[in-house]
Amino acid sequence: MTVRIANRAIGHTEPCYIVAEIGINHTGDLDIAKRLIEVAKKAGCDAVKFQKRTLELCVPQEHADVKRDTPWGVMTYMEYRRRVEFSEGEYAVIDRYCRELGIQWFSSCWDEQAVDFMEQFEPACYKVASASITNTKLIDRLVRTDRPIVLSTGMSTMSEIDRAVSRFNPTRLIILHTTSTYPCRPEEINLNMIRTLRERYDCPIGYSGHEVGLQISLAAIAIGACVLERHITLDRARWGTDQAASVEPQGLVRLVRDVRVIERAMGDGVKKVYDSEMPIRKKLRGE
Repeated sequence: MTVRIANRAIGHTEPCYIVAEIGINHTGDLDIAKRLIEVAKKAGCDAVKFQKRTLELCVPQEHADVKRDTPWGVMTYMEYRRRVEFSEGEYAVIDRYCRELGIQWFSSCWDEQAVDFMEQFEPACYKVASASITNTKLIDRLVRTDRPIVLSTGMSTMSEIDRAVSRFNPTRLIILHTTSTYPCRPEEINLNMIRTLRERYDCPIGYSGHEVGLQISLAAIAIGACVLERHITLDRARWGTDQAASVEPQGLVRLVRDVRVIERAMGDGVKKVYDSEMPIRKKLRGE
């Protein structure tokens, strides 16, 4: 099964679709967001991803007035969330900038109104965050957009994944294996779930990584992930819950480079004798 995201075919015989998850690592700073988009483009990523929430719907009332320390001082959780949530005008800048650079962008929407908001930008696809996999109203709203959907499966049971998958058009669905821990320990990543999901569902399967380092993401490509998503940051020491599990600019360059090397090395599984082997064959076998 192949799914198209704008001009890119996504499938197990296609080049890996690499998504740089900016999320809220921009901390509400549009200039940082633009720098991260540049980092993703220069590294060779196919897309960048953001997150969109309607705060009045997504912030639980019991948490809204809780005080917390932030880089801007002590403020309520709701004030903090407003600080890091981009406005319509800021997303318009992001939309124009991505178009200028020639990189796709989309978002994970956390509520139905957020989908309505994002539709004005005609995104190439949408992401369902692991936290939203049981939110049937949100899923149904996303289905009605008729856009491709990337479904993350962290902190979910197989029955929860089955129920979510059943609501989507399989010709427009991509599923990502992930573990929702930031950062995630290797022993809790369970990369073989990529194979399990491929056997269970007739759609492209990818991997969203929250680990430290690049090795596990590269291993995911080697066992067949056709989408790779990693959080990116300018500096892993920056303030924010996702920063420690993110990839810095030089690491992202190495990651994309090595993904493409692995793809070239995988081959078609048909044994052959290469022309480059013939002189060695002749020398060592005397043929």
